[in-house]
Amino acid sequence: MEIIPSIDLKSGRCVRLFQGDFQQETVFSEDPVSVALQWQNQGATRLHLVDLDGAAQGTPANKAAISEILDCLSIPVQIGGGIRSVATAEALITQGAGRVVIGTAAVEDPDMVRTLCASLGSERVVVALDARDGKVATRGWTEDTSVNVLALAGKMAGLGVTRLLYTDISRDGTLTQPNYQANRELAKSSGMAVLASGGIAALEHVYRLKRTGVEGAIVGTALYTGALDLAEAIEAAGAQTPT
Repeated sequence: MEIIPSIDLKSGRCVRLFQGDFQQETVFSEDPVSVALQWQNQGATRLHLVDLDGAAQGTPANKAAISEILDCLSIPVQIGGGIRSVATAEALITQGAGRVVIGTAAVEDPDMVRTLCASLGSERVVVALDARDGKVATRGWTEDTSVNVLALAGKMAGLGVTRLLYTDISRDGTLTQPNYQANRELAKSSGMAVLASGGIAALEHVYRLKRTGVEGAIVGTALYTGALDLAEAIEAAGAQTPT
């Protein structure tokens, strides 16, 4: 299982939100590039980068920080937040992103996801299933839908998607524990690679997540608060360098 550190960008800074609430923000660094290099130097094999302003506005907003991070790192970077057009996704890949993470557009414009899987290749596309009580939330988690997580996963598989990012919003940034049952069910029922996010705060969480069959775990708040050491987490996960 791959451990993937997360950097959430808001107004050019590295922040973390509590349960996705833009009003509950903690700033961890004014220099996200140095944070990205820190995670790379500590052994990360991939970085997860989220443009929070972009997610809320519908178009990438932290372009300067994203560009600097892509220029400085040698490990692959997956980027999400405000990617709601084919042109935006393709531009990020051209700029150097390894993967694009599609959330809102997967619900509102599934044809875009089909097009991206065909044009970029399924390996470059991750669909984010951001869940609140089993239903998908969109637009930076600010809008709830009636779309069932498992139903959307099945629909995405039919469009060529092979990798999902599952986040339990109620646990994100809380340092409680992951939703093991939901991750296990999604990995098993979808047959796709699943990246788990939300609530990871201890080595025991890493061990238990690994047993659910997910491909990777995205870790944010626990690394910034020191609750979890990245090198120890990577060792616990038995992470391998991605191809």
